[in-house]
Amino acid sequence: MEYGRVLERAAGAARQVSGTGRVAAYIPALAGADPAAFGIALATATDPASVHGADDWRTPFSIQSISKVFTLALVLATDGDTLWQRVGKEPSGSPFNSLAQLEREGGVPRNPFVNAGALVVTDRLQTLTGDASGALREFLRAESGNPAIDFDARVAVSEHRHGHRNAALAHLLADHGKLANPVRTVLRHYVKQCAITMTCRDLALAACLLARHGIRADGTRLLTRSEAKRINAVMLVGGTYDAAGDVAHRVGLPAKSGVSGGILAVVPGRCGLCVWGPALDTHGNSVAGIAALDAFTTLTGWSVF
Repeated sequence: MEYGRVLERAAGAARQVSGTGRVAAYIPALAGADPAAFGIALATATDPASVHGADDWRTPFSIQSISKVFTLALVLATDGDTLWQRVGKEPSGSPFNSLAQLEREGGVPRNPFVNAGALVVTDRLQTLTGDASGALREFLRAESGNPAIDFDARVAVSEHRHGHRNAALAHLLADHGKLANPVRTVLRHYVKQCAITMTCRDLALAACLLARHGIRADGTRLLTRSEAKRINAVMLVGGTYDAAGDVAHRVGLPAKSGVSGGILAVVPGRCGLCVWGPALDTHGNSVAGIAALDAFTTLTGWSVF
């Protein structure tokens, strides 16, 4: 397959919706992003050196909620199925930062990709490593082959200062006895992990962990095939928040979005993908990114369906 040509056509589909949607402004450090920016990258699962991209695929951006995929992988690698006693596996059907749903369901987050669920996973990773955000950074450096990956302090500070709802979620979790570490510690690491800066290239390479069914870039196994399958499954039903059904209908791949405009997607056994377009729809997903992934799966015929 001529990956370059396919990615150019997918980028063309993204350009057709350029200017549609709005950049996330509730985190001030993200508000200045160019709404017309777009990048797409593909890394093949069988050849780590085979990475292809189009447009702004080498432009760094804060990965935001895409980080949740990898904190989940790191915790599952140690805890296995016991993690699911603390976090559910169901679609949310509610906004990703819903307090009402968490309270209604007794402090058990609906899945690990809503903010409450990610806070529980970060809490557990902090207990396991003593430095949750640092452990994630080192893992992503290794999987992407980019030792320069780091936190964007400006984004982290901005998110921390305006993260009142996340603080409320963390305190509600603590009130229900769901956090082992102090709320302040969990929030600090959660904000830092979201502020890790990567490119589409970096994330496409990191996504190959799941495309290879749990095998790391160095050939060692982090996850069992079953654990990798479960992460992909939860991504499919909850990775794009309360738009997961529509994204599954249009794209047909496990995917995880972030409010900076990135979307990570996995074609099991074939490749990892990442798209980036800062202008978001009302659900918090990149308008250009969804259009590009829709075009990609249509052109290639690659989906899980």
